Amino acid sequence: MVESPCVACCKLNEEQVCVGCYRHITEIVDWNRRTDEENSAILQKVAVRKRKAELAGESVGETHAITQAVWQAAKQQNRST
Repeated sequence: MVESPCVACCKLNEEQVCVGCYRHITEIVDWNRRTDEENSAILQKVAVRKRKAELAGESVGETHAITQAVWQAAKQQNRST
């Protein structure tokens, strides 16, 4: 089982990416329901996002908490794709 990169700092930036683990909200929801191959692919994207942010010296900027409404919207988005 691929371990979640969660670091318990759940805040989304304006692109809906968590500033703690660098996963998009649609990658966070249903993590435990995905295959190891799917989660491994997500971790590859996470590594790229994190590296780009570090190289750019990006500040976190404005963030917002992952609310129940945001979570449910992401689940709906996953179901429709």
